[in-house]
Amino acid sequence: MEDDLSIGALSERTGVATSALRFYEAEGLIHAERSPGGQRRYHRETIRRVSFVRIAQQVGLTLEEIHEAMCSLPDNRTPNKHDWERLSNSWRPRLDAQIAMLERLRGRLTGCIGCGCLSLKLCHIVNQNDVAHVRGPGARYVIDDD
Repeated sequence: MEDDLSIGALSERTGVATSALRFYEAEGLIHAERSPGGQRRYHRETIRRVSFVRIAQQVGLTLEEIHEAMCSLPDNRTPNKHDWERLSNSWRPRLDAQIAMLERLRGRLTGCIGCGCLSLKLCHIVNQNDVAHVRGPGARYVIDDD
């Protein structure tokens, strides 16, 4: 336990608030041992697990999906290079779709957002008679890729 980190030290090393670390622990994403005085002590590899969680959140994964990814690791260990490669490759389609949507949004940002509101002059041209509604709810010209 000598090399283990307190919750404050883990927070400082990862840039994640102690409240978030306690939440991650409650969700089973990280694990702490308890000192004889009842304080949380984290193994150093927890830094990598917290970084993994943060990156997965940035990709847009839900905590449930992150938990599933962590549980797919043998003995719930910290991801190694091979694990990271496998998991990050599985996220590639999701990232590609997010990038494509952001590019569509950027291209249309100053014009119509494709919501079907018909309130902008452009909507009467691009979405005459609210034809976008057949594509589903929301900003279809941004969400859809055609």
